[in-house]
Amino acid sequence: MMPRTIFEEEHDMFRDTARKFFQNEVAPHAERWREQGAVDPEIFEKTGDMGFLLMWADEKYGGAGIEDFRYEQILMEENAAHGEPGFFLNLHSRLVGPYLGELGNDEQKQRFLPDCISGKRIMGIGMTEPGAGSDLAGMKTRAEDKGDYFLLNGSKTYISNGINGNLFVVAARTLADNPHGIGLFLVEGEMEGFSRGRNLKKMGLKAQDTAELFFDNVRIPKANVLGEATRGFYYLMQFLAEERLMGACSFIAHAQAAFDITMDYIKERHAFGRPIAAFQNSRFRMAEMRTALDVAQTFVDQCVVEHNAGRLSAEVAAEAKLHASEVEARVMDDCVQLHGGAGYMDEYRISRMYTDARISRIYAGSSEIMKEIIARGIGLDERRKKTAGASRAA
Repeated sequence: MMPRTIFEEEHDMFRDTARKFFQNEVAPHAERWREQGAVDPEIFEKTGDMGFLLMWADEKYGGAGIEDFRYEQILMEENAAHGEPGFFLNLHSRLVGPYLGELGNDEQKQRFLPDCISGKRIMGIGMTEPGAGSDLAGMKTRAEDKGDYFLLNGSKTYISNGINGNLFVVAARTLADNPHGIGLFLVEGEMEGFSRGRNLKKMGLKAQDTAELFFDNVRIPKANVLGEATRGFYYLMQFLAEERLMGACSFIAHAQAAFDITMDYIKERHAFGRPIAAFQNSRFRMAEMRTALDVAQTFVDQCVVEHNAGRLSAEVAAEAKLHASEVEARVMDDCVQLHGGAGYMDEYRISRMYTDARISRIYAGSSEIMKEIIARGIGLDERRKKTAGASRAA
């Protein structure tokens, strides 16, 4: 296993604390959470008590003022290995929270951040729609400016933390004639006209509450608009690199946990009088996985270093997300195969990990979208070719 060199002593101490938390407060409840289709909301408050939520937030709001992404990376890794992947604390803290931290004004931060840091408020983000998927240009949800408030109508689907959440950043169209004319609105769970649909049944991540959200003439006060009401598209693009890096960190950690579980299994399980680990096929597959994991982890760790330095580009973040999710998929498949029939049984953790991992190549931008972003970054952009061709023709 390749040594990891990006962490320092304080990170190791933090990891020990985080590991104990996930082992003691999350893992014992994971099976029940999967059965009920959601984590207990109280786990967010317990996580907040540990100081693990929105660690980047200023101390005056109750945060720790820690910008170092490595601490968030450690939480993702320890949750993947010792907690429950369906517990989306990082979505709350580092995917949705920064919209409030970066775009919110002082009044909004004072009003919402303390409860988000303590876990009393649970955040989600509403972008995906039933007819448009993640295509923001096809967004149908509308927010009409009525003077001192916006009137919000529409729906969202596949929204993580959708049942437990009580504060959502919702994207809605504010300019009918501009596909990029989108606003971001803070929708509070108690607002009149806001409702949730069913808790959607999924292939994996069964402890994650994924829901539909509906907005029927919801009055959004101007005080709940994040930034400028027509620049939401550009705000969303601004945060995508970190979202994809978060995915890459989680995917590799999940794959590493599967590798560790499989290593233990093939050493203990016997066939034809020998441990499964003694067969050449097992040894070769484990060697291939170890190599793939080391290569991917080294790349992802370097991306974290670049991100901390403010140098991580959208294209490299897409590379990390693409590669990590594809490695995770191959590792999960090999690990199930090495478990044999047991790998198909839900009582074995590897079976659940296999189905949990399938979404990794879809959400936060599918593998196909990642390839498109990477291709454009190396100069293979069909849109520019068409524009250039039209200019020459003119």
